[in-house]
Amino acid sequence: MQPLQNAGYDRAITVFSPDGRLFQVEYAREAVKRGTTSLGVKSKDGIVLVVDKRSTSRLVEPKSIEKIFQIDDHIGAASSGLVADARALVDRARVESQVNKITYSEPIQVESLVKNICDMKQMYTQNGGVRPFGSALIIGGINKGEAKLFETDPSGALIEYKATAIGAGRNEAMEVFEEKYDSNLSLDAAIDLALDAVYEATEGKTSKDSVEIAVIEKSTGKYKKLSDDEVTNFVESLLERNKDKGDGQEDKSDEETDAED
Repeated sequence: MQPLQNAGYDRAITVFSPDGRLFQVEYAREAVKRGTTSLGVKSKDGIVLVVDKRSTSRLVEPKSIEKIFQIDDHIGAASSGLVADARALVDRARVESQVNKITYSEPIQVESLVKNICDMKQMYTQNGGVRPFGSALIIGGINKGEAKLFETDPSGALIEYKATAIGAGRNEAMEVFEEKYDSNLSLDAAIDLALDAVYEATEGKTSKDSVEIAVIEKSTGKYKKLSDDEVTNFVESLLERNKDKGDGQEDKSDEETDAED
């Protein structure tokens, strides 16, 4: 429960609490934490973006759930939190990218695009009558042969990462990255690592219909979303790698059931 001395300071976005907090921004971060897991990995061959898009009903068409977006030929983004907010940010990012291309006759740099989007996010934390965006984005791309990967926050902060995750399973995914990440990973190895992190973050509830993967290859500098067949192959390889672990969890579950009986 919120302390009494802080009561009322969350009623306006422009009011700081006595201990220097903006509660509406913190609430927006909570919206991100409740979202499904999204991940980004930088490899020697490019950028990998992976999202968990599990639906709450078997009646939902999996393809209708979109959490990875193409921003430009060389930039992609993965979202977590309120998807509608993410879509508004992605639309703004696409416009910024095209304006840069028309004005300077060259593709926008990933860092410049991320800063523009974060400037917009920050503006929505200091104006009355608006609310912060309840969405975080992982934005990755290729700048003149160099891979770049950024995580943005509802406050407008940005950090460059080698591998990162946002959403409900962030802690579990980051533990996998801390343990297994290597800067010399190939693109396929980076996809495998990201899927290992998704597997841990979702407690093994990973299937070909619940995962979406996109890559930006350094050699071509082009964004590409993997086809259903390619995703299926990677997920089958993931499940095969974790087969023994899954069997162990089932055995443990059976033992607990016997103990309860």
